[in-house]
Amino acid sequence: MSAVLRVVLDQVVSPTDADLAMASRELARALVASTPSGCEVAAIVPSGADVAGTVEGAVPGLASLARMPLARRELAASWQLGVAPGVGGGMIHSPTLMAPLVKHDRVHDNDQTVVTLWDLDAWERPGELARPAVAWHRSMLKRTAKHADAVVVPTHAAASRVAELGGFGDRIRVISGAAPAGFRVPTDEVGRRRALTVPDGCVVMSGSSAPSAGLAAGFAAIAAAGTDLPVVVLDAPEGDEPAVLDLAAAAGVAQERVHVRGALEDADRAAVLGAAVALVAPSELTAFPWRVVEALAVGVPVVAAESESHREVVLDGGVVGDIAAGLAEVLGSTAAVERYAVLAGDRGRAFSWLGAAERVWQLHADL
Repeated sequence: MSAVLRVVLDQVVSPTDADLAMASRELARALVASTPSGCEVAAIVPSGADVAGTVEGAVPGLASLARMPLARRELAASWQLGVAPGVGGGMIHSPTLMAPLVKHDRVHDNDQTVVTLWDLDAWERPGELARPAVAWHRSMLKRTAKHADAVVVPTHAAASRVAELGGFGDRIRVISGAAPAGFRVPTDEVGRRRALTVPDGCVVMSGSSAPSAGLAAGFAAIAAAGTDLPVVVLDAPEGDEPAVLDLAAAAGVAQERVHVRGALEDADRAAVLGAAVALVAPSELTAFPWRVVEALAVGVPVVAAESESHREVVLDGGVVGDIAAGLAEVLGSTAAVERYAVLAGDRGRAFSWLGAAERVWQLHADL
């Protein structure tokens, strides 16, 4: 009989966050691609319209699909309360905190549950989130401390922080994420940028007008660096453009230089990065910096605010610390831009979903 690793794929069926949906999809695909002999990968999903078609289209090669009787929102509430009928046991891996965290017997029944925590937003910026979301995340981490066999985090910086939030002992494991598989500047990049009205030779940032995103500091650093390059801001929530432009103006960056865009598809983000001379990462949150990893993947120089997460992820692939000084250094000459682009590309190769999947398989084998 095959050993079955059952992956919770609620984000594939009913995504609440584009990056979590991508991470769930890519990890599941990589788990299928790296399945050891005698093992299989199956999925646990909420109910919904055409669930089977959606999941099988996103993650080919799954051995089976266990559909829960509740839609995602109701399932999240049920699992928050520790009510998880119909799930069953075995090896369960969740690419998020969404998991049936209930009492089980790993020693005698070989049941094991592992969850993943990509950020600490519910603890570091609770005032910027909806109260129910904060309550859910905090409650699920408490259940994780009580019932999970391991909790996966993307950086050692996050591991240290999570260790302070509960009695996890030696159950914390570090497994980084990556850019979407095959993430590269598309051949039709010029046409995509034209459709997005994004200029070439730009500095890219990502985030919202919320204080934790650090855009105010990012704009101030761009102004202090003395560059007059256009600035593209990605991932701005709908309706946030005026507030972002106000932050730019307050920092001394002319609003006509700033191009604010919302969440983009992978190929469009890659096309924007294809026109970038640098990516500025101003947030200091303990969160996996998805856009930083994507920039590294396509060889865009990274200038990041001082944080343990940035130092760990960027390493020698960019500049971490004072953003204004770093940006001035990177943009100081054509040779500097080219050198940092090479360093970024080299660092970007350290992140892969296949490598993450192999470590997940090893984690469950160790358990």
